[in-house]
Amino acid sequence: MELRSRLVGPAVASGGVTDARRRARLVVVCAGVVFLLAQLLLVSPGIPLGWDESLYVSQFSPHVPAGYFSAPRARGITLLVAPVAQVTLSTEALRIYMAVLSSLALAGTLWIWRRLLPPGALALVGVLFAGLWITLISGSQAMPNLWVAFGALAAVGCFLRAAGDTGDRRALAGLALSLGFTALMRPGDAAWLAFPLLVAALVVRSWRRPVLVAVMVAGLAAGAAEWVVEAYVRFGGVPERLHVSSRVEGGMGLHFALDDELRALNGPQLCRPCHRPWRHRPAAMWWAVLPFAVLGGLVAARASGRLSRALMPTLCAAAVSVPYLFMIDYAAPRFLLPVYALLAVPVAMGLWWLGTQAPARLRPWLVGLAAVGLVAHLGVQQAVLARMTTGSQRSHGEYVRLAADLNALGVRAPCTITGDQAAPVSYQARCAWAQTAGPNTSITVRGLVALSRRQPVAVLVGPGGTPPSYARAWSRHLLSGRYGLRGFSAYVSPQPRMPAPRA
Repeated sequence: MELRSRLVGPAVASGGVTDARRRARLVVVCAGVVFLLAQLLLVSPGIPLGWDESLYVSQFSPHVPAGYFSAPRARGITLLVAPVAQVTLSTEALRIYMAVLSSLALAGTLWIWRRLLPPGALALVGVLFAGLWITLISGSQAMPNLWVAFGALAAVGCFLRAAGDTGDRRALAGLALSLGFTALMRPGDAAWLAFPLLVAALVVRSWRRPVLVAVMVAGLAAGAAEWVVEAYVRFGGVPERLHVSSRVEGGMGLHFALDDELRALNGPQLCRPCHRPWRHRPAAMWWAVLPFAVLGGLVAARASGRLSRALMPTLCAAAVSVPYLFMIDYAAPRFLLPVYALLAVPVAMGLWWLGTQAPARLRPWLVGLAAVGLVAHLGVQQAVLARMTTGSQRSHGEYVRLAADLNALGVRAPCTITGDQAAPVSYQARCAWAQTAGPNTSITVRGLVALSRRQPVAVLVGPGGTPPSYARAWSRHLLSGRYGLRGFSAYVSPQPRMPAPRA
């Protein structure tokens, strides 16, 4: 009985519940509105699409050829952006659309947790997660990681509600939908997320219900169904797709990437290979504090009878972090967004305990210290966000510049671009993207040469690079790239001969 009380949490009088729910609803609404305003004010909606975004958006766009969809990718984010991609190529429209959607998703996720956390702790979850620079910059991006974070936090919240209340059918449905949504975005992440939940449903006696396990399995199966079908259609089966995915990722296995994630914590947005020095070390101080804050939150949650509400997010965060910290040899800050979302719960519970249940004599000092630390942390995050936003505007703008150069050289739709940085440049130039080697191989050399006789084909070559043998006789043009793309050249195929008009 005592264990169950610690897991489920204390009961509250009906009047107190009503007031708390009103405050929780206010917190949810405010979180969504503030997150939307922060994105629109702090992150420019005019930032051009990056490499991965170009591939995702092109899949359902009638305005540009679809880029090659490699084995590790999943279609979830392409479905999410499809309504805008079908109508317009406007980057601003896409950014605003995604900002609105992500703000609604944040509010909806917190709404699920409103019955599990006090309103103050709920507000802190929103501040801690939405205040991170990588969360703010990801809100308007066409990338799946933030949506995995929302799905993970929603799934754990629905699990706790369904496990603690056998009559909460909405929580059961939400659990299936959340896991299905996460699997649609990234099936691998969904599997790691579900593992601790399935174990808990089998180990904790009061949670041991067949329907709970069945709902989770059904949600995962439904969400991963498209990925599995595509595995058989395009790659010959699930094992074959996993093998190709591992090759694309550089070889999945035992890789200690914790230091890589630390070096990339405050940028760049992709560190591959991650051999750069560790810069901006003071801005990474919160990573050193995070384990102690989580531990403190677990202790506080146990003291207040809400242990499971802090423990389950922590266990799920640990599971989701495994592939990114120990199985790949490169890093990106966005990879750990689901981890940050889940760990925000125990940290928020710890901070809430300091302000409400800590010894009265020490409470003002503890609250003041925590407030100063939180404000400093948010200030550092905003400084990093400003730097990263400027960098994204500059680097992604180079794709637009190179595409304009190619269009001026006669490389216009229908056309094909291959070589270094070809994926994002081809999207901006409204051309198809093709590769003759590497993990994204989509055409043979013979096929590309034959294609060059029917439409313009351009090969992009970086500084100091040499063109492939088939393009050495093509006309070489120095492009007007700057910053990271300075010195790029384009080898353009001869203009295809048009059939003579009939007399």
